[in-house]
Amino acid sequence: MFGIFKKKPLKIKSPVNGKVVTLDSVPDEVFATKLAGDGVAVIPQDGTFKAPIDGIVSKIFDTNHAYIITSDSGIEVMVHIGLETVSLNSQGFERQVNQGESVKAGDVIIEADLEYIKQNATDTITPIVIPDDKSYKSIDKFYGDKKSLENIMEVK
Repeated sequence: MFGIFKKKPLKIKSPVNGKVVTLDSVPDEVFATKLAGDGVAVIPQDGTFKAPIDGIVSKIFDTNHAYIITSDSGIEVMVHIGLETVSLNSQGFERQVNQGESVKAGDVIIEADLEYIKQNATDTITPIVIPDDKSYKSIDKFYGDKKSLENIMEVK
């Protein structure tokens, strides 16, 4: 009876087609040691990056290499496309939505040129993290090959 008041877990979908791997396999200390938050990473197979949850685009970095979607329950999900991509100064990234817009899981946020990123940045691996560890109790993670919009995490 009291279960009806229990919060439902937030299902986080893959923002891109690719292989989901552990954060500690990311060759960047900030992500590998979870300083930026807990989560997973995706080795992308294409350059179409989507909203992993329904919510508000609370931040798109000026360089378009990363974005944060905030759910109705206040949980933030950050998608960081590639490593050392901030130095590309938006080259290879095309923004499809603006900060402050409402989005549904699956809406395209950024179109990225993976070949350009491979040639000009450290890596295309894409961490997907929950920056605020006080906004949840636990995260279940689902690894392996995933299509865009398949579940990769469940936040409780």
